[in-house]
Amino acid sequence: MTSPTVKALIALFIEALASEKGYSANTGRAYAVDLAEFLAFLSHGGREEQAEREEQLQPEEIDALQIRAFLGFLYKKGHRKSSIGRKLSALRSFFRFLMKLNVLERNPAEELMTPKQEKPIPAFLSVDDMFRLLDSMETETLAGKRNRAIFETMYSSGIRVSELTGLNMADIDGQRLTLRVKGKGNKQRLVPMGRKAWEAIEGYLLQLRLETGYSPEGQEPVFVNRQKGRLTTRSVQRILEKMVALCGLPVPISPHGLRHTFATHMLDAGADLRVVQELLGHRSLSTTQKYTHVTMAKLMETYDRAHPRK
Repeated sequence: MTSPTVKALIALFIEALASEKGYSANTGRAYAVDLAEFLAFLSHGGREEQAEREEQLQPEEIDALQIRAFLGFLYKKGHRKSSIGRKLSALRSFFRFLMKLNVLERNPAEELMTPKQEKPIPAFLSVDDMFRLLDSMETETLAGKRNRAIFETMYSSGIRVSELTGLNMADIDGQRLTLRVKGKGNKQRLVPMGRKAWEAIEGYLLQLRLETGYSPEGQEPVFVNRQKGRLTTRSVQRILEKMVALCGLPVPISPHGLRHTFATHMLDAGADLRVVQELLGHRSLSTTQKYTHVTMAKLMETYDRAHPRK
């Protein structure tokens, strides 16, 4: 019996990401693209030669030097350090999977250092600009009420845009003012929301029922398009871009930027970092810590005002 090739094992790994780890389809596709690029690099040559090599390559033929050469190739192509780091992470996960299957005894990718990442300050809005954006949204139409409810909810809770579009009516508790969201890896968490957000949702749902007769229940989506289908993340992004342009904000902001805004305003107001970590659904505290960079100006201002011997 012939041993499985790298190409076959990659397919098995991608399948396991969804079935065993609960990774999303988008994450699976990203891993598949990264691993296919690595396989193509190892099998470079003419078209026929490369295809034949890809079908024959065995996992034990791969070593740390080849992986290092692949990373050097990516650097020369102009890939960012974050992109290279992600591809190295995909390779490490793949080889760990092969070790679990007893295909390999060691992980050749573990010998390489992850490229040191740049730490850009996340884009966010000031409190005044955030209020200006929300208050500028017209609420005379159904679409206007829906859009106001969407962005009130995102700013109030800090949830991801994918978590927002995935909300069903059963996930919202208006009495307790909580949202049950499904985050990365299909992990569920309860998130508080403000009364303004709930009032905006109530107003939208009332108008939705009056105009269309649609009143979502149970597992039916809360935020819908004209065809009463679930809004997509891309739709929410386009709506926000339009709202920002109409409002005349000085900085562009994305749905993820609203999440940054939520975290920054919470920390500026004195919220504990670990509480913000829990609210955002971050696995690691280091992921949440990037938001402390944008509050440094406020820290310095407080220090200068309060310390007796500057």
